[in-house]
Amino acid sequence: MVVLATKLYVEGDARQRAQDSLRSLVDNEIGDLDVEFDLGIRHDDFPSVTIEGDDATVARNVLREEFGEIVPDLEAGETYTGTLESWDEDGFVLDAGQGDGVRIPTDELGLGPGSAIQIRDRYGLVQHMPLQFVYGGDTEPSRLADETQDRLYEWTRGDGRLNVNSATRAEVRATLNRAGHAQDYITVERLGLLEQSVVCTEDTDPPGLLASVGEYLPAELRCVVP
Repeated sequence: MVVLATKLYVEGDARQRAQDSLRSLVDNEIGDLDVEFDLGIRHDDFPSVTIEGDDATVARNVLREEFGEIVPDLEAGETYTGTLESWDEDGFVLDAGQGDGVRIPTDELGLGPGSAIQIRDRYGLVQHMPLQFVYGGDTEPSRLADETQDRLYEWTRGDGRLNVNSATRAEVRATLNRAGHAQDYITVERLGLLEQSVVCTEDTDPPGLLASVGEYLPAELRCVVP
């Protein structure tokens, strides 16, 4: 079994659509392998995938690579994926399936000056977004992984972005198109199952795009303005 490091936290019809979307994503990754899989959702909203078949080991590794994995125990110095659960002036708290969460102090975010709240605003981070971190253990603070720092820095150097949670990639694309913004974005990058990043064109103003589509998306929306 693999527990995927992306959360399914919406309710009602949206929850069923999200489950269907995740099932399709998993099938796209491992459907060509000699396996059968069953998808479940844990009490903490992390999806679990039970895999059987001759290619089960390969399939598990493919899903770990694509989504990250929630593991029972964390080892100091190792890199894991958690989802952004909460934040305050002093840092981020990531949910890595450990109950109380993993705290990343502001000094260990590696994303420039300011409080953790200011950093979250600057980089447009939405709640539940998956982030990689290096676990510090009992003696050292945990920190954001270099790969995550590099990716977020790149966001502020490129074209603007609009980050969204509580919606699948297909739902975000459909909303943008329905709202008349098909020409205002390059692509929608999948950050997690329900967290997306709309990459704007050079001429698109991210705050203006947020104001235009915000009423159509019952979600948290955050801008990245280069």
